[in-house]
Amino acid sequence: MRSGKLAGITAAVMLLVGCASGSNVPNPNPSESKPLVVATFTVLASIASEIAGDRVEVRSLIKTGAEVHGYEPTPSDIRSVADADLIIYNGFGLEGWFEKFSQHADAPIARVTEGITEIYIDGYSGSVVNPHVWMSPTDAAKIAENIAKEFIKLDPDGAEYFEKRVSEFSSKLETMRESAIQEIAQLPEDSRALVTCEGAFSYLTRDLGLSEKYLWPVNAEQQVRPRTLAGVIDFVRDSRVKAVFCESTVNDSTMQGVARETGAQFGGILYVDSISEADGPVPTFLQLLEYDISLIVDALASPVA
Repeated sequence: MRSGKLAGITAAVMLLVGCASGSNVPNPNPSESKPLVVATFTVLASIASEIAGDRVEVRSLIKTGAEVHGYEPTPSDIRSVADADLIIYNGFGLEGWFEKFSQHADAPIARVTEGITEIYIDGYSGSVVNPHVWMSPTDAAKIAENIAKEFIKLDPDGAEYFEKRVSEFSSKLETMRESAIQEIAQLPEDSRALVTCEGAFSYLTRDLGLSEKYLWPVNAEQQVRPRTLAGVIDFVRDSRVKAVFCESTVNDSTMQGVARETGAQFGGILYVDSISEADGPVPTFLQLLEYDISLIVDALASPVA
């Protein structure tokens, strides 16, 4: 049961995310034959669906719950994009397999993170970009704008329709961001830290004013170095972090150990690389972001048992 500290966030977004990928914008001229757009993973497909409405059909290449970083495309995946009018991908190194996969695709390809300022991953030699830009409400709105531009190329008559849906979508994200910032501002400064298994939240912590610590930079590297683990444990203790988290697509046993070692609570499972099934807790991107923010702030605001 949630403590109620997040009533502001939840109340602000319930009306915004309750309709899954629906919108109040009517389609004045639905296409009889919809363009088919294939997104590389479910989160991107969900964002695209928010903009597509009933004018574009959107599918995800990777199934719900799958790990996107180390995914290995199959022959059936190649066949699944044979009829696509457009393939969209995140880039920033997220889909390390995409370049080889795209060689077998005939459809136009678009990277939807164009124009977004990168955050680089700490601890690497050289410059490695953190790919999880969709976890930023601000950057997710930019992704939606880029998707709309691609949709307009496929369906010029739907330009006004897509632009209105982007406006609605961006407004929902901004409401969510502002509500979260207000709640976080009420937390003690030493509680404003997010500790996770994967370093997937740099864009979100930047937006919300949280510091960040993690066990591994990306889920493609789930071997925790002893020195890194010790550093996370020291950080949790020294910063008196109340709660630690892990992601839905990885094993949380190491982070559970951090919680036991430090006395912090295990705050729960966060969703990043995949939405859930329709009957799960985060069947759309908007619900994913609202769920994660609510879980994080509620856990950080709760007293440690």
